[in-house]
Amino acid sequence: MNRPDIHPVEGETACPPGMVFVPGGTFRMGSDNHYPEEAPAHEVRVDGFFIDRTPVTNRQFKAFVKATGYVTVAERIPDPDDYPGALPHMLYAGSLVFQKASGPVDLRDASQWWDFIRDASWRHPLGHGSGLFKKENHPVVHVAYEDVLAYAAWAGKELPTEAEWEYAAWGGVEGAEYAWGAEFSPGGRYMANAWQGEFPYRNLLGDGFERTSPVGTFPANGYGLYDMIGNVWEWTTDWWSGRHAGQAKTCCIPQNPRGGSEVESFDPRLPKILIPRRVVKGGSHLCAPNYCRRYRPAARHAQPVDTSMSHVGFRCIVRRGSMQ
Repeated sequence: MNRPDIHPVEGETACPPGMVFVPGGTFRMGSDNHYPEEAPAHEVRVDGFFIDRTPVTNRQFKAFVKATGYVTVAERIPDPDDYPGALPHMLYAGSLVFQKASGPVDLRDASQWWDFIRDASWRHPLGHGSGLFKKENHPVVHVAYEDVLAYAAWAGKELPTEAEWEYAAWGGVEGAEYAWGAEFSPGGRYMANAWQGEFPYRNLLGDGFERTSPVGTFPANGYGLYDMIGNVWEWTTDWWSGRHAGQAKTCCIPQNPRGGSEVESFDPRLPKILIPRRVVKGGSHLCAPNYCRRYRPAARHAQPVDTSMSHVGFRCIVRRGSMQ
């Protein structure tokens, strides 16, 4: 199989190229102070693992596609059986693209800023006519869960659980609001690619970016990881649940938890469309103070496994036990 080899490098802990070793430990997962799905905060223990230093980039994903001929979900015409009631002319290859509103809108209605654009894909992030010029080092987007699993398998890696991802995002920081401390922009310095201004119509561009930014543009966290917060949401393997399970017994700290069940992940608002959802983490360049304050390690969101979007990407991990 044509895939990048994993070779040890010098150091106390052999580390695959482009990855960082995160030592195992115990941390307080979730939050009781923000959105209800982040609660309850509870202690969790994870084993050590290697994780990509940055989100997977367009350059890296292009190498995967070139080697395998893989076609992403966004590039395929949907199966009518998966979407009962959909008219034939509504089923075409494409993906969801953020469109800035012209003024204030109802923030309860995401259709005010999301459009399903024909032919939008990782190759054409904004639809037909757009491309990856000067975006080779940006995170790949418009990747559904099936796509990121395929890439990970090709690369000899896996996707992180929610607990592994959140532990890595903290970078060793404890008891703070953000991954870097108590303030979102300490000393006026932007620490992540997020939205400044009134979402979804006025972005003041204080951080310099309207959409995604090149990986590594903003400071690394305490583990040397870039873009764990902001830029793009990142897929995890956990099924979505409305709340954390927490701890049944105070004496027992969960070890390497794996989240809830597939059935519980279905969206109750869509009883006839049973598309399971996974947890995505980290927030994106669209998170704003007036709408989505999810630029924090504890924050989480539900993402249908069949859905790709212009602000969702991923990174991979390697568990030490899987390295042969």
